[in-house]
Amino acid sequence: MKTALLQLTSSDDPAANLDMVRGMVAEAAAQGARWVLTPEVTNCVSNSTTRQREVLQHEEDDITLAGLRAQATELGIWLLIGSLGLKTHDADGRFANRSFMIGPDGGIVARYDKIHMFDVQVTETETFRESANYRPGDRAVLAPTEFGTVGMTICYDLRFPHLHAALAQAGATVLTVPAAFSPVTGAAHWESLLRARAIETGCWVLAPAQTGTHPNSRGKPRRTHGHSLVVAPWGEVRIDAGSEPGIHIFDLDDTSVTEARRRVPSLTHKRAFDGP
Repeated sequence: MKTALLQLTSSDDPAANLDMVRGMVAEAAAQGARWVLTPEVTNCVSNSTTRQREVLQHEEDDITLAGLRAQATELGIWLLIGSLGLKTHDADGRFANRSFMIGPDGGIVARYDKIHMFDVQVTETETFRESANYRPGDRAVLAPTEFGTVGMTICYDLRFPHLHAALAQAGATVLTVPAAFSPVTGAAHWESLLRARAIETGCWVLAPAQTGTHPNSRGKPRRTHGHSLVVAPWGEVRIDAGSEPGIHIFDLDDTSVTEARRRVPSLTHKRAFDGP
């Protein structure tokens, strides 16, 4: 299954981002990709709550979701929208960070709201409080597809191995980890964590990422790590996209999952225990 990861430098302008992404999706499909994956917050990267309230939309009105669903239908491809920042009807006004699996008919096969919020102080000058603006999801999600069962996660979820193990034990053969990773934590942990999740589960791990310094009209500019990765079930890195935006195509096969799990069947060795 020819598959494409898109590495983006999204701005805080959803309309401009949609034009950029649609062009890259079309190019990937022209190169034979049958499944295309985009990063976290494909529609808007911004540190400004005011700007987010101006440009983010509810799911039913979102131009990025509508535009990419229409393109999936037009091209007859599968499309993982890594995530969109979306308004909700919650009383506290917080947004959702929501991933979508879109089928070749444009239908929404699965939705996943990011469970774990990135509330950390990375350095003395870099602090994130994702939960101030985004409300966490509470449900793990599998997406059935023609190329296997996909376990959907987002960015900071990567640090919680029990989520990925649960997805694999429930049938996932592919794990998606779209991200907008911090350059500081990315340099230190990104590849190691992605390889660990692949090795622990015997799954393909596909991690399309945002990269670089993101153009913005308001607030402090945001930078992201890049290095979208494709990690095979045995733990080897098949693609490292580096730091520039681009399209990265590879062949996804399920025989690698079968072989990795045959060699180390750790998913079948889980045991209950007491303590500590």
